[in-house]
Amino acid sequence: MLLKSLFPFQFELFGNLYHYHYIFETLAFIIGVRLYYFYKKGIKDPISDENRLWIMLGAMLGALIGSRVIAVLETPEVLHHLSFSVLYQSKTIVGGLLGGLFGVELIKKIIGVNIASGDVYVIPILVALIVGRIGCFSMGTDEPTYGIPTHFFTGMDLGDGILRHPIMLYEMVYLVLLIFLFNGLKNKTLINGDRFKLFMVLYFLFRFWVEFIKPYHSLFLNLSSIHWSALFIFIYYYRFIIRISKQILHKQ
Repeated sequence: MLLKSLFPFQFELFGNLYHYHYIFETLAFIIGVRLYYFYKKGIKDPISDENRLWIMLGAMLGALIGSRVIAVLETPEVLHHLSFSVLYQSKTIVGGLLGGLFGVELIKKIIGVNIASGDVYVIPILVALIVGRIGCFSMGTDEPTYGIPTHFFTGMDLGDGILRHPIMLYEMVYLVLLIFLFNGLKNKTLINGDRFKLFMVLYFLFRFWVEFIKPYHSLFLNLSSIHWSALFIFIYYYRFIIRISKQILHKQ
């Protein structure tokens, strides 16, 4: 018999219960920004502070839009009764990264910056994702980030009495491994922008495969909006993927 689940983790304030997710979401943003400025101090940035601000603005606006659009497409049936409230409450990091990428590229075109700008954000994004995912995990089945039922030893009761894949724990472990990877690449000679491209490819690769152990909704050809977002990233960075793959094979 399963023990009573502790999920979701909540706190009481003025007689109402709130998820800790909101706290971790705010912490993720604050910690990510502070880490960005910390890492920026240690490099000679070829992009001016003013242009960096414009780029960050493009990233935030793009992420705001992209996170909502991709999240809504995760459950296509809501499109028939879409409202501002539903759109505002829906969000996914995959859409945020995808929208942020478009926002940055658009702003860079407008202000005339043709230098890769993403490398300095990699570690801050990874750390912020881990902090945010702690909040997602604490919500259990109150947020659709849980996995399908499983008999695997990692299965957990996330609040509905069913042993499920703890997707957020898997992701946090993966993100920690990526931090080790990118710290190991710190002193490697890479083309400017390669670290960010590698982060995007590896993160979207994880999200593509882990989506199959989530109760996802098909958008097209039995693939979800997360699957299609990942496939888009692979196509968008196909030249980088071919080049980096050849480099790895050549070293072997």
